[in-house]
Amino acid sequence: MSSTTTRTETDAEFASRLAIQTGQLLVEVRTKMFAEGASQWDVKDTGDAVAQDFLARELHTHRPDDAVLSEEEGQTDTRRFDSDRVWIIDPLDGTREFSEPGRDDWAVHVALWENESFGAAAVSLPALNAVFSTDPPPPIPPMSRDRPRLVTSRTRVPYSAALVAEGLEADAVRLGSAGAKTMAVVMGHADIYVHDGGMYQWDSAAPCAVAAAAGFHASRLDGSPLVYNERDPWLPDFIVCRPELADSVLGAIWGSSH
Repeated sequence: MSSTTTRTETDAEFASRLAIQTGQLLVEVRTKMFAEGASQWDVKDTGDAVAQDFLARELHTHRPDDAVLSEEEGQTDTRRFDSDRVWIIDPLDGTREFSEPGRDDWAVHVALWENESFGAAAVSLPALNAVFSTDPPPPIPPMSRDRPRLVTSRTRVPYSAALVAEGLEADAVRLGSAGAKTMAVVMGHADIYVHDGGMYQWDSAAPCAVAAAAGFHASRLDGSPLVYNERDPWLPDFIVCRPELADSVLGAIWGSSH
């Protein structure tokens, strides 16, 4: 795929383009491999490699002075420890869902951590042909449900999510990737996403940046700010929810343990 970027491309435009074009490549790869009868493992590995290669080339070409923290490369770029501009990327979030025909709950994450805050970010849901950016941020949709909807993992229900579901009498839905779950809140398909099992910074950076830019609440479980580009890339927990539910969500979690 040819690049059409120019020197006037802003960081937000750049992030969105990368998320969109990476997603298009992944859709092409996925469709071709399914048609050829490839195994799920081969679909996963090929998707990861294609997405990482494309993003690495684009970042090297158009933002060569910036550091990168990527799932597929780990912490090989040690410039990030001393850089004011670090791209935190997850080339394919939700490889399991990507490898399952018919599933659309996988994503591409591209975020710029600049001077201790997010400078730009985008999340694409390629199977839905959708992209969400920090600029312009998506509007918060109206909430029309009588009971809030909590989105959680396909494979486990975090203890904090169980507390929130009980405390707010929330209905629960299950989705795959962290990006898909966070964008479900952004789109209004869900109202709360709570995670306490730990994940890496690239799993949540772009989703949380987009949600926060839109006006949603995004924090650690104790309500403290989310901080990225830490030396340890592990992030123990986080919350994304509608702003009017934040106090109730935090109260449901901490009211039961104090």
